Amino acid sequence: MHYIKFGLLLILLAFAASGKAQVNTEQVLRIGSNALYFEDYMLSIQYFNQAIQAKPYLARPYFLRAIAKLNLEDFRGAETDASKAIELNPYLTDAWEVRGVARQNAGKHRLAIEDYNKALELLPRNRQLMFNKALALNDLEEYDDAKNTFDEILRYYPGFDNAYLGRARSYLALKDTVAASADIEKALSINKNAVNAYIMRSDIAINSKADYKQAIEDMDMAIRLQPRLAGLYINRAFFRYKTDSYTGAMADYDYALTLEPYNVTALFNRGLLLMEVNANDLALEDFNRVLELNPDDVRALYNRSIVQSNKGNYKEAIADITKVAEAYPALPGAYYHRANLYRKLGQLANAEADYKRGDKASKNLPAASENADMEQQDIPAEAGNNEPSDDETSRLFASLLTVDDNADFREEYNNTAIRGRVQDKNLNVEVEPYMMLSFYNSPTELRSATLYMREVDNINSTRELRFVLMLTNKVPLLDESMAQKHFQSIDYYNSYLATHSPRPVDYIGRALDFITVRDYINAEKDATRAIELAPNLALAYMIRAQAKYGTYLLGEEEASTAMARAAINRKNLDDINADLDIVLSLSPETPAAWFNKGIVLFEMEDYEGACKAYDKALELKPEFGEAYYNRGYIELKNGHRTAGIADLSKAGELGIVPAYNLLKRITR
Repeated sequence: MHYIKFGLLLILLAFAASGKAQVNTEQVLRIGSNALYFEDYMLSIQYFNQAIQAKPYLARPYFLRAIAKLNLEDFRGAETDASKAIELNPYLTDAWEVRGVARQNAGKHRLAIEDYNKALELLPRNRQLMFNKALALNDLEEYDDAKNTFDEILRYYPGFDNAYLGRARSYLALKDTVAASADIEKALSINKNAVNAYIMRSDIAINSKADYKQAIEDMDMAIRLQPRLAGLYINRAFFRYKTDSYTGAMADYDYALTLEPYNVTALFNRGLLLMEVNANDLALEDFNRVLELNPDDVRALYNRSIVQSNKGNYKEAIADITKVAEAYPALPGAYYHRANLYRKLGQLANAEADYKRGDKASKNLPAASENADMEQQDIPAEAGNNEPSDDETSRLFASLLTVDDNADFREEYNNTAIRGRVQDKNLNVEVEPYMMLSFYNSPTELRSATLYMREVDNINSTRELRFVLMLTNKVPLLDESMAQKHFQSIDYYNSYLATHSPRPVDYIGRALDFITVRDYINAEKDATRAIELAPNLALAYMIRAQAKYGTYLLGEEEASTAMARAAINRKNLDDINADLDIVLSLSPETPAAWFNKGIVLFEMEDYEGACKAYDKALELKPEFGEAYYNRGYIELKNGHRTAGIADLSKAGELGIVPAYNLLKRITR
């Protein structure tokens, strides 16, 4: 389903009502640009389409539409639109830049450089354009030219830390580790928060000196600066493993998977570590999840076969190793492993045949690769003459993988509107948050961000609260003036309650003010007072559950041990769940309460119960995008790929923007 803003709908109606387009093009472009700023790319494209239809001779609508398409990673469409803008106005420098970026992302580095050169004719010595050009030269492996371009940038902009890091990358490709290290240190002297510098320095430490201790220190700093990037934890886990810190490595893989539950590399590596300590059941779970996400992962098939063999599941092990042998037909180890499995099943003829196949494959192998331990490229479907020896089988199939794209050099732009976060590959993926009772909300262009609850409507109709109440999970940050307004409201209730007989609505109003200023303890107390006065007031239980959830998120209770902390958390969640159950007993057709119950059950790791709660929420509100998203997230976490993708697709259709990011990650 496509959503069209009311203003755009009026424009469409105007087209239908007259033979000629009566469109205020400047207004349409302004509204479309606003949508672009807020990353509503599909919506903005609809506005730009109208402007192009009305005035096809204007370059700007094509240029803006190119930006929207670029952010949607429609690089071909962005290139086409930017080309049209250039055709209409060759002096539109930004259009040359956008086309260069689109081409660079599409792998057309030579054409991208031509565009950057043209833009540089119009804007000589422009830092961003020169930087993008240098990145493209690096991608073309023209490292000397790239280094020279970085040299030129640094002559004019000696404080540009990213240029030093870009040049360091060129030096590393040219095997000049000393010069690369010097540039990295220079970048850090300019900007101690340059994440890429620490990442690159850690790579140098392990590749040049096998200094894993230094690599860990640098990765610690990178993680401090980018604590939500799973790839950094995956690489630190590898470094910790190399220093015999098994526990530290496992902790890093666990946390990487809390950030990205579908991260195949983390799942695979954790499975390998679990195999080492004979935790075969847990290892099997991880390899199963890898193969649900990527059924053709030959490494996972090989290692799952080993695990199945360790568990005595010889038939299942044979099925997996057979797929490995089919994909990698000259690998001796696959035949030897299968021969042993046949022998354990008593199928001696099959075992003998596989031993012979293994011997034959071994005789045809070239010398072993010295770097198989760090092998990271995909295993080819047909390896030809590049097969590893039998001694390398475990190193190729059962060695920890690292993530090699953490040092992420992105193009820089003169026009900030080009930047967008929807397609950001490092965007954190989380469930859609708790539905809150609030006096504020942050609507988007596609969604009002508020839900209906009968009790909210009823209390608003009495006008007994000092502010209009809403139900939303998009609450803006509180500024000083907003906070002051609610502290004054709390003072009002304090005075009123000191001189009047207490009413439930007064405690509810003050509780909501306390929630607004993040005083969840007092909010819970006031909600309890309202409940004591009116035990059947569903809204009061909803507020108390929200206050308890706020306390849970802040972790305000003290605990002497991690076990005690976990017990407190569990009790808090049980209490929240109990209040939500009362809400649902008093007001069973409240989808937001079912949604919040799903979140609480998710936090309790009751994934089946959470999905059932979302089922109920969707039964009551079939177009509840947040519920589709959260249910899809849980389905993926549980390895139910088909169901998860279907839910995420529906969530995206209903305007939940992160759904597209998550879909992209699991389908790429």
